[in-house]
Amino acid sequence: MTAATHSSLFPQDSDGSQIVAPPRDADAVLDGLDPEQREVATALHGPVCVLAGAGTGKTRAITHRIAYGVRAGILQPTSVLAVTFTNRAAGEMRGRLRQLGAGGVQARTFHSAALRQLQYFWPKVVGGELPRLLERKVQLVAESAARCRIRLDRNELRDVTGEIEWAKVTQTVPADYPAAVAKSHRDAPRDPAEIGQIYAMYEQLKRDRSVIDFEDVLLLTVGILQDRHDIADQIRGQYQHFVVDEYQDVSPLQQRLLELWMGDRENLCVVGDASQTIYSFTGATPDHLLNFRTRHPSATMVKLVRDYRSTPQVVHLANGLLNQASGRAAEHRLELISQRDAGPEPVYTEYADEPAEAEGTARRIRDLVAAGVPAGEIAVLYRINAQSEVYEQALADAGVPYQLRGAERFFERQEVREAGAALRGAARFGGNDSLLDDVVDLPSQVRAVLSTKGWTTEPPTGSGAVRDRWESLAALVRLAEDFVRARPEATLGDLVTELDERAAAQHAPTVQGVTLASLHAAKGLEWDAVFLVGLTEGMMPITYAKTDEQVEEERRLLYVGVTRARLHISLSWALSRAPGGRASRRPTRFLSGLRPGSSAPGRGAGASGGGASERGGRRKRRGPVLCRVCGTTLTDAGEMKLMRCEGCPSDMDEGLYERLREWRSDQAKQLGQPAYCVFTDKTLMAIAESVPGDDGELSRISGVGGRKLERFGADVLAICAGEEPVGEDEES
Repeated sequence: MTAATHSSLFPQDSDGSQIVAPPRDADAVLDGLDPEQREVATALHGPVCVLAGAGTGKTRAITHRIAYGVRAGILQPTSVLAVTFTNRAAGEMRGRLRQLGAGGVQARTFHSAALRQLQYFWPKVVGGELPRLLERKVQLVAESAARCRIRLDRNELRDVTGEIEWAKVTQTVPADYPAAVAKSHRDAPRDPAEIGQIYAMYEQLKRDRSVIDFEDVLLLTVGILQDRHDIADQIRGQYQHFVVDEYQDVSPLQQRLLELWMGDRENLCVVGDASQTIYSFTGATPDHLLNFRTRHPSATMVKLVRDYRSTPQVVHLANGLLNQASGRAAEHRLELISQRDAGPEPVYTEYADEPAEAEGTARRIRDLVAAGVPAGEIAVLYRINAQSEVYEQALADAGVPYQLRGAERFFERQEVREAGAALRGAARFGGNDSLLDDVVDLPSQVRAVLSTKGWTTEPPTGSGAVRDRWESLAALVRLAEDFVRARPEATLGDLVTELDERAAAQHAPTVQGVTLASLHAAKGLEWDAVFLVGLTEGMMPITYAKTDEQVEEERRLLYVGVTRARLHISLSWALSRAPGGRASRRPTRFLSGLRPGSSAPGRGAGASGGGASERGGRRKRRGPVLCRVCGTTLTDAGEMKLMRCEGCPSDMDEGLYERLREWRSDQAKQLGQPAYCVFTDKTLMAIAESVPGDDGELSRISGVGGRKLERFGADVLAICAGEEPVGEDEES
């Protein structure tokens, strides 16, 4: 590791940074920081936006920033409020600040900070004690549905509760919920009008019973600060400086609260990475991060791209994934630069079927453990929790200990236990069960029994608890189908025995073992070795990701998975579900141009978007891209497109840029696509700056590939020449 994160002054803490005894003075706080981290730490005035890639030491940078300000006497500890998204992250930040000699700084979640303020000011604003906080809103949502004469099962109840939470953090009132769902292309778990009814009744019941929920904590705090300027001034007098971590995950409601805390001041430091936005279904949006420079024109912008976590091989793969991305977040992607020594190449493996993939993964993990990699430093990551069972079984068979994160073991999940009980009862008393009268073969018997527990031939739309339950039941159906292939004469009783044996094999508790987790649950964690499994179309991207924005979020989810790995990264997929099945599956489109033998989307065979493989065939690496104005090495994709730093003066023809934007808008309407699908803003800026005169000059601009040159080149060149676009002439 480099001196940027490892200094002799600081022994390692949990994330690899080095802290123990408080630094002797303010300058010592800066020891061991790399140039960009130091720039963050010393930028103590005005708005600051830190774009920090995975593994670049963002928490280290912002905690040292606060500590440096406190130790230098520039910041008073009690005047700083650092906000993050989990109690664990807030606790870790407080601990680091204490070790850096900056105790007394408030580091809290949005909800925790707002609740303290609400409890303090409520008696003054409303009188009496703050209404009781509803720990779990599910029961009240259930009652609300019943009063609306809408029946919800347990999983639908969880999903509707999630919808109410989404509506509240996006500041959507019950009457507007159906329209908001349509506008956001959201897959509602029920008829939006029904959810709107339940939501309205839920709010009414809360008022009748004088209770509030966690979203109300933010909403009420916002209401008080908007209505009572004296209280807003009191809070602003207390907190002069704000730091917000994971800013790409801020909801509209949290952003509004932050704005009210700040007032007209600009002592705000935010840190985030738009490429790690994977929670938009909860209301999180990267727009606030991406628009920061627009809202704060004088902001100091710092990019952290030195990756101290992962090897060049892992980083190259991660960069390659994002090189093929589209949309606003992709325009602001960060090109990471590994600071570690070279490691093994990514391993891409294609298997005939899912059991073979699980067994092959388990064998490779067993080999890594035998070679000295601790089991606790290995993870298997998948898209949905229902995929865990086959890996639980394979690891158990291989004698490798494992632990699940963010979910119960497969056979301990409530829907699986209920299904097992139903199958056990059918096996024992099936002769008297009319449900089984018309079915003969074992898989049909299982389907019939599980249909009473929520299994259907077609999956429910969207994600959520209903979908999770269906996926677990569908996994049991597939187990039955696989079992009868291996044992054609097997009975329902034989299957129940097999399921019991599997459950027993997977039940042994472990303290230290391989982590099995969904990609969402892996966010914020890291391991020496990561196995990304099940990477087929329909699973990655997931089948219910329909819009361009949803597909791009799936790409970012895979990017998060890749960047969890420090040293070893393995990616695998299976061509069929079961042994002997038709090999109809395709590996995920996100690996096109990255895995051996594939071509990048929209390019010829052999082209590569990044990454390397054990078969060779590496992409020829480019040299550094330099700013054409000041000569600085460029790392941001948007700046590389413009061939200049964002802060360097532009010689862009503003009139040409506006004509190009108008033309793009017309093209997008004709195609029925977002404007960025024609050309991104950065590409239009690059065209307006270079004013190409022929196809060759236009094709050299990043973002103008062969397909777009053929489709739009004549129009663009005509506009650059001050003429009418060719398409318009044809129409006239």
